[in-house]
Amino acid sequence: MTKLSTKHLLGIKELTADDINLILTTAESFKEVINRPIKKVPSLRDITIANLFFENSTRTKLSFELAEKRLSADVVNFSSASSSVKKGETLIDTVNNILAMKVDMVVMRHPNPGAAVFLSKHIDAKIVNAGDGAHEHPTQALLDAFSIKEKLGTIKGKKIAIIGDVLHSRVALSNIFCLQKLGAEVMVCGPTTLMPKYIHSLGVKVEHNLRKALEWCDVANMLRIQLERQDIKYFPSLREYTMLFGLNKELLDSLTKKIIVMHPGPINRGVEITSDVADGSQSIILEQVENGVAVRMAVLFLLAGRV
Repeated sequence: MTKLSTKHLLGIKELTADDINLILTTAESFKEVINRPIKKVPSLRDITIANLFFENSTRTKLSFELAEKRLSADVVNFSSASSSVKKGETLIDTVNNILAMKVDMVVMRHPNPGAAVFLSKHIDAKIVNAGDGAHEHPTQALLDAFSIKEKLGTIKGKKIAIIGDVLHSRVALSNIFCLQKLGAEVMVCGPTTLMPKYIHSLGVKVEHNLRKALEWCDVANMLRIQLERQDIKYFPSLREYTMLFGLNKELLDSLTKKIIVMHPGPINRGVEITSDVADGSQSIILEQVENGVAVRMAVLFLLAGRV
């Protein structure tokens, strides 16, 4: 298979296992490119990509921008904080104005779930969802899968625990879909109040004891507590959350086996994970950041149909 079965990347749910494997294989060749002295290829030289970020982002935005520039695409950056959206302009108006400037592809992050799907039905450009509310974040799940595969050689049969604020996390949902399609076993762990009501329908194990989850898994993906999305109190205090669900060096060292530690970032150091774990030998957090550029290059390249 050399072509994606879909025109857009709206979520992992829409991808087949073949699509995911094609993206991961393509990302391997791009990882070689970004580690060369000359890190650019002319693959998307005549393509214009607009980055539309209606929500704050540092790492994802930089990662996409770097991926686009490594592929020699022309890049237009748009941030709603300094735009006419503040004056009441609608999403469609904004995008149509950008498309009138002859843009081929749109990378969009939006606070509303389904925004990317909505857009794909109304405009001709290829859409890449860079995160829509607490719904999906497909490229994060792909780079997480790539990082696990790189470290363990395969994902099939591996046990992955997703730990923390599952309720507000678009990373968790995309990861669950992606890992299951690649044959992994998935467990979610966190306070009952931070588990979505539909969690059991996703075919994952649910655990509320951190040590049990860590003893079970090969990989622990620690999620950030998303205080900015929490409109009510889901747990008594950050200190109490950290005592029950924070990963520290003492706990990590006391496990009966060595596990891999991941985090989608940005990290609340000392809350869900301590600095000595985040910067320690079992952490692949910086590898995730590097792999993010290669995976996003692969997604853009394949969607542009340059195969």
